[in-house]
Amino acid sequence: MSKKVGFVAIVGRPNVGKSTLMNKVLGQKVSITSRRPQTTRHRILGIHTTATAQIIFVDTPGLHKGGKKAINQFMNRQASQSIGNVDAVVFVVEGTRWTDEDDMVAAKLQNLDVPLFIAVNKVDLIDNKEKLLPALASIQSKVPTAKDIIPVSAAKGSNLDRFEKMIEECLPESDTFYPEDQITDKTDRFLTAEVIREKLMRSLGQELPYVCTVEIEQFKEDKQLLEIAAVIWVERDGQKAIIIGKQGQKLKEIGTAARKELEVMFGQKVFLQLWVRVKSGWTDDIRALQSLGYRDNE
Repeated sequence: MSKKVGFVAIVGRPNVGKSTLMNKVLGQKVSITSRRPQTTRHRILGIHTTATAQIIFVDTPGLHKGGKKAINQFMNRQASQSIGNVDAVVFVVEGTRWTDEDDMVAAKLQNLDVPLFIAVNKVDLIDNKEKLLPALASIQSKVPTAKDIIPVSAAKGSNLDRFEKMIEECLPESDTFYPEDQITDKTDRFLTAEVIREKLMRSLGQELPYVCTVEIEQFKEDKQLLEIAAVIWVERDGQKAIIIGKQGQKLKEIGTAARKELEVMFGQKVFLQLWVRVKSGWTDDIRALQSLGYRDNE
């Protein structure tokens, strides 16, 4: 049976709540989140199937300025490439706060051939709601090609039914592309690495998360136990020492938090081993990035 089916790119500058928005619509976490900008590094599909539609969200890294390293260029490419070959684009902005990075994103969205929607997120944080209407009018004037603009709160789930209906109405009718119970295109190994990286980002200092990545070395599953071995890569010995912590305490905390979430995710006991290793300059080394899974076609 045909439904309203299509791919919808979610774009915006870092830390506006793109991943939180997708996760909330899906009803479970597919993209990791943290308070830190640039948490999302890859394009991630979130497949939302209902009785009438299959909306395939494409969560993207935040488009940003200033980052000259190879990993920053990779993330910007991932986001820019996601705008092509979709049926609609959602531009996520933050409440009453508009920055020069929002201007940069808006410029990239000027000549789209598909419907463009603006989701104004974090409206729950606006104390004086009288500020919202002029903010919406201002955003509309900055992005005049937008088909519709909608205030939402991804964190609270506010107005997401209307958001979903707005998107569904513009999608073509088609047979579904994915099975009804599939929610992402990513492998269990990828999702495991992301969960570990999320715990790193939430527990470390201001800069350190950006020089960390996670590689799964072992993923061995049987009926009783899921055995996972992962390497946390950093750029310098000093960073390694910070992650391990005094008498290994910090690494133990990160591992415990990750293991608990993975047990819920996979519905079974998990044995998780973590190591921290140094790969000097990996964030600015194209070959190193590719070896760690940062490839443009993934």
